[in-house]
Amino acid sequence: MKKVVLVTGSSSGIGREIVRKLASDYEVIIHYNNSYDNALKLKEELDSIYHRDVLMVKCDLSKEEDIDSMLSTIYNRYNSIDILVNNAGIAIDTVFEDKTKENFIKTLEVNLVAPFLLSKKIGLKMKDNKEGVIINISSTNGIDTMYPEGLDYDASKAGLINLSSNLANYFAPYVRVNTVCPGWTNTEMTKDLDKEFINSEKEKILLERFADPEEIASLVKFLISDEASYINNSVIRIDGGKRC
Repeated sequence: MKKVVLVTGSSSGIGREIVRKLASDYEVIIHYNNSYDNALKLKEELDSIYHRDVLMVKCDLSKEEDIDSMLSTIYNRYNSIDILVNNAGIAIDTVFEDKTKENFIKTLEVNLVAPFLLSKKIGLKMKDNKEGVIINISSTNGIDTMYPEGLDYDASKAGLINLSSNLANYFAPYVRVNTVCPGWTNTEMTKDLDKEFINSEKEKILLERFADPEEIASLVKFLISDEASYINNSVIRIDGGKRC
């Protein structure tokens, strides 16, 4: 039987391309919260190509009870979740003076607390089964790409890197945990950015372009495969190279 992969935030952007990239070799699960139409379109696409009923699950990752309900639905169909990709994330960009406690907490709940809860609830089962892979999608913003307008996002992504390291140590030697840190990527989140700003950001990149989501998905597919069986507790940035 094919291994089961849960990709959070997989109705659009990087998550959608990860699901597309994995669907031929894995049982993929599409997670969404508000983007039902996008999730359904992806499900119908994959059902048609691979002639199977891909599971689609709705979950507000800021609510633990929703997470528990989602996992119950998944485990009712499958015996296990073999691979977890914590991809879902939100960004509430505002000028520093307008940042609120509520915005900050909401960002942390989705970008950091939810990966913790999912990694705990799923990872403990992986550890019992003595097999599993967790990939956390962080960002170069969690390393050295700082924007005051997104300081809550940056903090959440830095925390996710640290969380990954702790998880790798706790789940060793049975569960591999790695962090992928994309730089600027062509997604729905970036398409409406000011063109002058986009061009200024591209000048900071050695390859002088943003990544395509498929390029991030290819890295994830490699990291969850047996070919990457000795890669663990690593932080891998995929940003086209940063100019010195």
